[in-house]
Amino acid sequence: MNDFSPASAALLVAQPLTSHAFAPYGTVIEAPTGEGRPINGGNAQRFDLLDDLQLDAEGGRPMLALFRAQARHFPHEVSEMERHALGSQTFVPLGDRRFVIVVARAGEAPTSAQQLAAFVTDGRQGVVLAPGTWHHALLAVDAGDFVVIERAGGGVDCDVCFLRQSGSVQF
Repeated sequence: MNDFSPASAALLVAQPLTSHAFAPYGTVIEAPTGEGRPINGGNAQRFDLLDDLQLDAEGGRPMLALFRAQARHFPHEVSEMERHALGSQTFVPLGDRRFVIVVARAGEAPTSAQQLAAFVTDGRQGVVLAPGTWHHALLAVDAGDFVVIERAGGGVDCDVCFLRQSGSVQF
């Protein structure tokens, strides 16, 4: 359990995830409206969502993984962040599973919770974090499986920073 509520900690309230609000950090993945392109003899509609996941830097290649996440308790302490400088990272829930994504803009490592933004998905949305975007580890609201697409390659592409002023996130 990670119930966290020191009075001195900055409180981040996760806002509903929208494409517009999340744009500085990456792309929202959700079922599109309208008609797709008919495929399979007209029995299915295809929607091309994103044509470049930016996974090939320095000889990288796409890797598909499954994360089986436990539900977190909120408010949740936010004291460290990570980033993947060489590639994007995609999280898509399998089924109706909400999660909170805490992010900071790419660039210098954030030092306090005031530099962070937090979003909560509706359970059917996923996200593609742009290369270099600082983010907290997966914060599942609902336990379950998440498909993760990320860069595989030589060496570890994960930088971690610790906030000088931690915070907590709730939704």
